[in-house]
Amino acid sequence: MATFVYLCPVILMCFLVSSHAQLQQNFYAKSCPKAEKIILEYVHKHIPNAPSLAAALIRMHFHDCFVRGCDASVLLNFTSSTGNQTEKVGAPNLTLRGFSFIDNVKKLIEDECPGVVSCADIVALVARDSVVVTGGPSWSVPTGRRDGRISNASETLTDIPAPTSNFSTLQNDFAKKGLDLKDLVLLSGAHTIGVSHCSSFSTRLYNFTGTFGTEDPSLDSEYAANLKANKCKSINDNTTIVEIDPGSFRTFDLSYYKLLLKRRGLFQSDAALTTSTTTKTYIEQLVAGSLKEFYAEFAQSMEKMGRIEVKTGSDGEIRKHCAVVNS
Repeated sequence: MATFVYLCPVILMCFLVSSHAQLQQNFYAKSCPKAEKIILEYVHKHIPNAPSLAAALIRMHFHDCFVRGCDASVLLNFTSSTGNQTEKVGAPNLTLRGFSFIDNVKKLIEDECPGVVSCADIVALVARDSVVVTGGPSWSVPTGRRDGRISNASETLTDIPAPTSNFSTLQNDFAKKGLDLKDLVLLSGAHTIGVSHCSSFSTRLYNFTGTFGTEDPSLDSEYAANLKANKCKSINDNTTIVEIDPGSFRTFDLSYYKLLLKRRGLFQSDAALTTSTTTKTYIEQLVAGSLKEFYAEFAQSMEKMGRIEVKTGSDGEIRKHCAVVNS
């Protein structure tokens, strides 16, 4: 929350001034003018060789913003000095990828402008640029975020929406972060390029009611049979990777939403989007519309997410190394 100070010059006119700067386009224009270009060039060089990283990096940005805001707290390592298990080892984050990618970008930026550009801004910019490079939508990324100094594994369980969530849980999780139902639908659209381990949805196939052998009736039976026969052949499979938007997962398109309307959403949280009249109507409107319209709306929700509880001004710090707080 912004704090305020009163400035009263001799002429006795007092101004209420926020001590927190807001995010702004090209925040580093004077302090590190090449920063965004360096990030974009690194993404252009490496993401085409590993396009699946685009989904991993946008997921990292999402998971970062939902816990303590977009402050790169997800990047911090456990340190014996604090004895604190960090977000990185929280259950929802054990399958996150891309940490070394962020570290490599940070090193290039530090070589250019030491102690100027935050890890939080790097995560936000890399997520956007990676999606764009793989042919997906672009969105505005105002900068000026600062890095947090606190990271707790336990908060990942309470703040990051789980793939097993029902509609009311999702609605509450997003509302807590200032996001509405339209944002919920649009941000879920990033699943179009996502993949998952079987463990995130296998109960829908094998143990839905708590009795082994029961299947989630909201999941298309033919799709469920295919998953059991060809992908997740056991409820104990923790290694097989499944495309969330099969046949189209390398393309940022509307296919994910079309699958939801066919009861082929992979997660319970995907299927939950069709259980509310409001969100189902949004989905139907997206499917009936153009890709350009989806991209424009997705961009607005991504920018909104990127502003969640940001630290600016003198809050937080600019980490020298993204995995550790400054000493």
